[in-house]
Amino acid sequence: PQGGHRLSGAFGQLLSAAALTGPVLSLGHGVLLVVQWSPAGTDRPHAATCSLGNVTSVCAVLTFAFPAAAFATNCYVFATGPGEDAVIVDPGVGVLPRLQALLEEHRLRPAAVLLTHGHIDHVYSVTPVCGAGGAAAYIHGDDRYRLRDPLGGVDPQLLAMLEAEFGSRATWREPDDIVELSGGASLTLAGLDVRVTHAPGHTEGSVMFALPGVPDGIGRDSGLTSTVVSGDVLFAGSIGRTDLPGGSMTAMTRSLRDCVLPLPDDTLVLPGHGPATTMKRERATNPYLQGLRP
Repeated sequence: PQGGHRLSGAFGQLLSAAALTGPVLSLGHGVLLVVQWSPAGTDRPHAATCSLGNVTSVCAVLTFAFPAAAFATNCYVFATGPGEDAVIVDPGVGVLPRLQALLEEHRLRPAAVLLTHGHIDHVYSVTPVCGAGGAAAYIHGDDRYRLRDPLGGVDPQLLAMLEAEFGSRATWREPDDIVELSGGASLTLAGLDVRVTHAPGHTEGSVMFALPGVPDGIGRDSGLTSTVVSGDVLFAGSIGRTDLPGGSMTAMTRSLRDCVLPLPDDTLVLPGHGPATTMKRERATNPYLQGLRP
């Protein structure tokens, strides 16, 4: 589909939790991960078998991931199946045509838009996405102020480059319905249970979203049992920068120690930029986690 690629079983293809010395697949051709397609014209995902080494899984629930047209911000879409409500995470710059196409193709209805923080590369398309489906935007209270004018914090030269690239003037309007989140909150959206963890450092109101279980196609052999959308808190092999307004390395270190390190090794990590990873891998190899004790 032109709107995006289904990640049916792609997470199973991505990595083996039992052998995390293998490579993590990176972004390529506009797709976050290797994909497994479903037959055209079917209402439900087919039971495709996907494998990497000795990891085999059966594909089921719809999960989509693709990078935005600018800054390669990962936009995620989660739904329990075709024709259902969907949760959209971090709709960035230039995602609307692709996002709209996949929503239409799979008859998905935006039920909520979750924002990991308020930087423009993660929130740029939130208002039209919310407006199209009457959905609310969810953001931590400490980053709520950023939705008033996220363009105001963008370097004028960078803004001019983006406008030249996309051929239109950048404009902004707040979503009509904004829900302020707090750390520790539990949400049920589109049939999905989501837990909010406040993890400041990249911004004051940066959060991670935890979902029980793992996205489509992760089989029992993977060893993975839960998922965290980490935004710009944790990347594969790195962390989000802390030198922008509202950032703090002191706060980031505390978040890494108190919020990231306690995550179990069997957690799949879906970051705001770059490839997916696992907590087992990051605990063993991420230099910013070395020497920290929860």
